[in-house]
Amino acid sequence: MAARNSSNEIRLTRIYDAPVRAVWDAWTLPEQVAKWWGPRGFTLTTHGKDLRAGGQWRYTMHGPDGVDHPNVATYHVVEPHKKLIYDHGATDDRPPLFHVTATFTEANGRTTMQLIFTLPSPEAAADVAKHIKQAGGNATWDRLAEHLEEVSSGRRCFVINRSLDAPVARVFEMWSNPERLAKWLPPPGTTMRFLRSQIAAGQSTLFVIAGHHGTMRVRAEYLAIDPPRRIEYTQQFVDEREQLAPAPGAETWPATLLTRVLFTEEAPDRTRVTVTSEPYGHGGEDDGVTGAEVEAFVRERAGMTLGWTSSFDALEALVQ
Repeated sequence: MAARNSSNEIRLTRIYDAPVRAVWDAWTLPEQVAKWWGPRGFTLTTHGKDLRAGGQWRYTMHGPDGVDHPNVATYHVVEPHKKLIYDHGATDDRPPLFHVTATFTEANGRTTMQLIFTLPSPEAAADVAKHIKQAGGNATWDRLAEHLEEVSSGRRCFVINRSLDAPVARVFEMWSNPERLAKWLPPPGTTMRFLRSQIAAGQSTLFVIAGHHGTMRVRAEYLAIDPPRRIEYTQQFVDEREQLAPAPGAETWPATLLTRVLFTEEAPDRTRVTVTSEPYGHGGEDDGVTGAEVEAFVRERAGMTLGWTSSFDALEALVQ
């Protein structure tokens, strides 16, 4: 989610665990950008990409509903590994929707990407920000994180971010206090009840989520808790005896997921939460996860986005 402002700009910052050259290549090489550009479920066809000042990137985004969205981006500034400035959202029959400035800086092997979307007015900026959120456009930058991880390590992960209007300590408590966690984490129309609620490093929780589709038991084992910056845990579906159980509604699914939650202070009263999940094998290695389980996990990333989005919406309502 982009940072709040009352101007005609929408600002967004992401930090990626990748060198700037890798991030730049992901943005500029057609075979890479096709792997992540656009909301979940969209695919991309590049018709031409002339990466220079005055050049154009012509592409079509294919929506999951079968609708095609042609685009023409015109570059104004191209500084390799540092900056791109371009117009976005034009077609041959329509002027650009807004102006984009993308900057990339590297420190200690990590890249900070800063985006500024400039629109004609504050009202236009508010409308575009609303549209981006409704269309799931913020998932574009999560997909970039997933792509960079796969390129660097071969690991397939799921990433989602949400910025919340609350101090980091308050947001962290909503994740680390079982009573508060139960109020926002379960999917809409379900309830969450703890049978064991020890949220601490080296401890575990056991909870039940119940709804009209039935009941499922989930065990979470906490590997690390670093208040108020990080929580790391594994999660499994289990039966009444806490033995591993199949994932509800899925014939194939990883037995264990590893989830890392990072809390970043964007301002004294604003916190960005980054959730990263991946299939988890024996001892943290992939030897306990089959290729079919990984592929099932990857196919479900759009569904995970919907699930986490509903949970984040509930969390956002609680912390406001």
